[in-house]
Parts: sequence; C-alpha cells; structure tokens
Amino acid sequence: MVHLDYRDSRPIYIQIVDGYRAQILAGVLQAGEKLPSVRELATELSINPNTIQRSYRQLEALGWIATVPGKGCFVSGLPEYALEEQLELLHAFDDAAQALIQRGMTRQELADRVLREE
Repeated sequence: MVHLDYRDSRPIYIQIVDGYRAQILAGVLQAGEKLPSVRELATELSINPNTIQRSYRQLEALGWIATVPGKGCFVSGLPEYALEEQLELLHAFDDAAQALIQRGMTRQELADRVLREE
C-alpha cells in the first residue's frame, strides 16, 4: 500500500509514483505482480480516480509498470535506466566514502553510519 502525506509539498500523484517505485526497488512488488485497479486504489486512499490514473500513466511511461487492456496494470520490474542510476549512485557513494577515509574517518565509522537507523 502506498502511503500519502498531505503535508508533503509533492503532488499526490507523484507521491504514488514514488511509493510504487520504492516498493519495486525494495523488492516488495515483483515483476508480473498485479497492482490494484484505479477504482480500488482510489477508494482505498480516498482520492480521485483521475489522480490514480495519472500516477499509473506516469509509471507506465517510465517503464515501471505495463497495462494489459482488460486485465489491469502489472509491475514490469526494474527499468534499465533504474539499474544505470543505481550504478551511478554506487559510484558516487564509493567516491564519497574514499574521500572521507582520506580525511581520517575509519571504515567502522562509515559502516556504523550506514547501518544506523533514523
């Protein structure tokens, strides 16, 4: 289920897009898994179905989901650009970690920072 924060400055449809992307990236939603219908999700979240439809169109345009006419929307898996983006982020992380180590931070301090819960 997607969580909406009405105090968030992002539009609701973007919160839905980001929520589904996060669930797919985390493996909560797997490729081939069916998403709730527009009507079901709109009722569940108590928002306009057009907002859900806009979110689903955005997710489909970005390659995160696919619509099968008469069947519904299904998770496509990770789009190729998401894997490239992940690699870029990992390289940036490696560069930042290396710079911090050169400035005297220990590997254990870095690990503790990564593992801490906020």
